[in-house]
Amino acid sequence: MGCRFTLVVVEAQYPAHWEADVVLADGGTAHVRPIRPADADRLRSFYSRLSDESIYFRFFGPRPRLSDREVERFTNVDYVNRVALIATLGTEMVAVIRYDRTGPGEAEVAFLVEDAHQGRGVASVLLEHLAATARERGIERFVADVLPANMRMTGLLRQAGYTAQSQFEDGVVRMTLDLTPTDTSAEVTTAREHRAESRSIARLLTPGSVAVIGASREPGGVGQTVLRNLLAADFTGPVYPVHREVRAVAGVRAYPSVGAIDGEVDLAVVAVPAEGVIDVVKECAEKGVHGLVVVSSGFGETGARGRARQDELARIARSYGLRVVGPNCLGIANTDPSVRLNATLAATVPGRGRVGFFSQSGALGTALLQRVAQRGMGISTFVSAGNRADVSGNDLLQYWEEDDSTEVILLYLESLGNPRKFTRLARRISRRKPVVVVKSGGTPSGHSAEELGLPDSAVGSLFDQAGLIRVDDLIQLFDVGQLLAYQPLPAGPRVALVTNSDALGLLAADACVAAGLEPRPPVNLGPAAGPAEFGAALAGELASPDVDAAVVIDMPPIPGRAEEVAAELLRAAEDAGKPVLTTFRGHLGMHPALRVSGASGAGSTPARGSIPSYAAPEEAVRALAYVVRYATWRAQPAAPPPELDGIDTARAKALVHQALSAGDPAGNEVVSGGFAEAGPPVEVDAAELLSCYGLTVWPAEVVGSPEEAVAAAERLGWPVVVKVADPGASRRAGTVRLGLTGPEMVRHAYAELSGERVELAVQRMAPQPAVPTVVGMIEDPAFGPVVSFGLGEVTARLLLDQGFRLAPLTGEDASALVRSVRAAPLLFGEYGYPPVAVDALEEVLVRVGRLAHDLPEVSRLDLDQVLVGESDAMILGARATLRTPAGPRLDGGPRRLS
Repeated sequence: MGCRFTLVVVEAQYPAHWEADVVLADGGTAHVRPIRPADADRLRSFYSRLSDESIYFRFFGPRPRLSDREVERFTNVDYVNRVALIATLGTEMVAVIRYDRTGPGEAEVAFLVEDAHQGRGVASVLLEHLAATARERGIERFVADVLPANMRMTGLLRQAGYTAQSQFEDGVVRMTLDLTPTDTSAEVTTAREHRAESRSIARLLTPGSVAVIGASREPGGVGQTVLRNLLAADFTGPVYPVHREVRAVAGVRAYPSVGAIDGEVDLAVVAVPAEGVIDVVKECAEKGVHGLVVVSSGFGETGARGRARQDELARIARSYGLRVVGPNCLGIANTDPSVRLNATLAATVPGRGRVGFFSQSGALGTALLQRVAQRGMGISTFVSAGNRADVSGNDLLQYWEEDDSTEVILLYLESLGNPRKFTRLARRISRRKPVVVVKSGGTPSGHSAEELGLPDSAVGSLFDQAGLIRVDDLIQLFDVGQLLAYQPLPAGPRVALVTNSDALGLLAADACVAAGLEPRPPVNLGPAAGPAEFGAALAGELASPDVDAAVVIDMPPIPGRAEEVAAELLRAAEDAGKPVLTTFRGHLGMHPALRVSGASGAGSTPARGSIPSYAAPEEAVRALAYVVRYATWRAQPAAPPPELDGIDTARAKALVHQALSAGDPAGNEVVSGGFAEAGPPVEVDAAELLSCYGLTVWPAEVVGSPEEAVAAAERLGWPVVVKVADPGASRRAGTVRLGLTGPEMVRHAYAELSGERVELAVQRMAPQPAVPTVVGMIEDPAFGPVVSFGLGEVTARLLLDQGFRLAPLTGEDASALVRSVRAAPLLFGEYGYPPVAVDALEEVLVRVGRLAHDLPEVSRLDLDQVLVGESDAMILGARATLRTPAGPRLDGGPRRLS
């Protein structure tokens, strides 16, 4: 009898989030992933391209080739004690970094980068990713033995921002890197991310040459339209039509393929059918193209099949180092005179200006550009992202933050790909440049409304926290944009009104009051007022220390002398340092007579100091109100979250780990910091967890009889309350009896509230008077940890009167959150309520925000209710839901494209 044996090799698995597309220091992209046994030939090929010096620095001696045994060892790792990450471009491996555990909490680290790709930031991004994987596996420090001449490696380790130590022994420098994240390491990561992503967009918007692939002779064809627009804009570099059959398009020599072009190509506009786009991407990669603008349709907008094609487009392009705008987009434009790029389907592009404009919609793009041009506004750059397979609003924010020619940022968004990163970037950039956004209905990419767990109003709250100016529609987008682009920010809400129409002046005053501004009595010059009267009145109002901005209304019954009136308005406003807006004879936009010319405004493009005009006074006031709120936010100094005492994060994490381990019905071990599939939800009493963050929940005892209730009252101290123990009972009327001062009252309350399957609890009565509030947090899959606040009154709950802020919270965030709800006056002594300890409430919010930031396993936390009394905020009940996260937060960990 013979036996047959089959050898089955099970390859070790690693978490999906260990793979990532990344942007390198020069703006190109690469793919980072763990090494696999199938990478053996790829490793040999990589090694064969290394210089003798790179090999010497890595192995401390010559090693012409790797043996089969070494290749097997290097490519077979367990993803726990031995981990190696590689960076790939296309199908080639260009770098590798690895650690081998050498003891408790310690591992040896080494890396190699192909000589042709050194200096591109490959090693620094690999180190970020390897450090993150090591922390997940319980490794606290890296040790590296480095030759003194290997300055690249020593520099890399020292500049990572971690605590580094080094000692020289036996001709080798031993460096030890503490992997505990620090403020410096976070700043280093953020700065590198910013520079890399900014450069990747700069390569798209400032190309030295452009190829149009799919530029046919067909009149009105997409490719030919883009080609003609490029030529009409007088692009400063060469333009190469690509067509497989014809010799010339629009009088310009054509090439059969990108590879046949005899010059370098920086940017390619792709206008071929969707089925052929992937092949074009590969051709462009071989040619060394830096970026693509895919105007072709037939991708995610067509359904599941198109979405799969779109994902493949992004994957292939990024793997070869290319950034992609689109698909299904209008294109990109740059009005810089040294570039003059109009790689769009729109024949009309506004002149040079200081506004950067991003539109997610390709279909709306042409109309939006026409509206900007009609208003006489200029733009610096324009990007229509279409389906946003790769380049997003986040990338443009990184670019515009650095771009000196962009002073105002306008965004039209249909969804948010990485909302947490978006708000982080916006909060930083809004301190220097205003960001105005219209967001149409829709959820962040890849998430359903049910998954988010947040109401639509939450997005507005989070935008407010970031200093974004969120407007309701496109008209408001341009109304606010033209004011920000040409006038200074106001110092406050006090508005002067100068008018030649009493009725319009009163309308403007009413609009100011409705918008939260403080209007002065209108200065009515009468219908016969001329240039001198307008100039003198405006100058007088602007000179007043009680005026922060001025709205001028010039609607004469008989037209005439417009240029003279405009000249007086410009003269009066010139050195005032205060914003001036007009309703100038019904004109909308930058009226020619109200424009200031200057070096930054060539030709008819208005320069700063020009006065914007609005069709009606109410529209001017509405735009001014948005800008006043932004200026108030910007004037508040940015502050980090405060230092808190009584914080024990280690104990909190241990409690969470213990609860998750006990609550997993499968009995799987929960590894702190590890990620697999999201675990089952586990509900816990949050009192002990909150105590780790300096918060005390008033004790309550669940009772099963009237006598148990009396005994509990005796232990807790009189007076007491008897209430339904269900955490949701506070949302229902009649579930609590207050102010019970003796045994008989407790027995009577118990009899009233007891019923089938109803648990009751006894709790000491909180001091009165007090205002009931509700504090909560949710770990949103898109935004991350979000803290919520509202009043506990039934009416406030029914009206969903809630505010939201991203965690962690600064003191200013907590203050703004409390005041963001409509019922907030009840906390400040209005409507017959006593003033309460709002400062104590704000501290509760800050501490909850710290907990939410520290513990991603807390998927939901409800503090219901928090009674705010005259001197304290008392937490009466708290429940938490824990869940092992499936992966890191969207904006957490090392750099990655998302």
